[in-house]
Amino acid sequence: MASRPTTPSRPTTWLLRVIAIGYVFLLVAWPVGLLVQRTFSNGLGNLTDALGDPQVVSSLQLTGVIAVSATLINLVFGVTVSMLLVRYEFPGKRALSALIDLPLSVSPVVVGLALVLAYNTRDGVLGPVVQGVGLQIIFSTPGMVMATCFVALPLVVREVVPVLTEIGDDQEQAARSLGANGPQTFWRITLPSIKWAVAYGVVLSLARAVGEFGAVKVVSSNVANRSQTATLLVEAKYQNFQQDTAYATAFLLILVGIAALVVVALLRPSNEK
Repeated sequence: MASRPTTPSRPTTWLLRVIAIGYVFLLVAWPVGLLVQRTFSNGLGNLTDALGDPQVVSSLQLTGVIAVSATLINLVFGVTVSMLLVRYEFPGKRALSALIDLPLSVSPVVVGLALVLAYNTRDGVLGPVVQGVGLQIIFSTPGMVMATCFVALPLVVREVVPVLTEIGDDQEQAARSLGANGPQTFWRITLPSIKWAVAYGVVLSLARAVGEFGAVKVVSSNVANRSQTATLLVEAKYQNFQQDTAYATAFLLILVGIAALVVVALLRPSNEK
């Protein structure tokens, strides 16, 4: 006879709630609240001054280009790799799955350094080849996009793989038996079934791309109005005793993450909430 699960007592339940709320408050809510307080210490003055600074505007534009580019690349390759891992058997499948999780366990600074060793035009392994075709990767936008793609790739894959595993391939096989080809099966059967997993992966990837610092810092020349992202600008402004601009820029980065989550919550059907 199976034993019934024990129900925690009321004092234990309240204690666990207090611990959880306190942990989130000290780790997330309080620091973010202090940042918001410093941002609006002079009303809207800090934000308006920051948005009127050409260096801030340039860094935000570059961050947007890098984040959107990396997210689109991760969307395509993330869904492709997810389909490969779930729907096919091949030698090295476990090794590929482990490699996808590598960015989650390796410091972003190490990622940036690895890209420098591989693509530096002076002494990189592939640097001369890249330079021969007239393309510069390190210390330019392509290198920053590559670094951002690397650190954010697992976020799409790890959202889509569990859903693909759960739904199985019965409907896909039925569609093929009725004459549907591969692309038709994907667009009409597979993609609608994983659309919210893809959406969540895209949101997480976008938020991660916007806030990336370590890998981008290594592969970027960090030149103002040219190759300085918003996160690099926050560091530079704070260290140069321009804290108000640093607070305002950091607040804008937080708004991007919050806005992405709100959009997904609003677009999600009510029967799936």
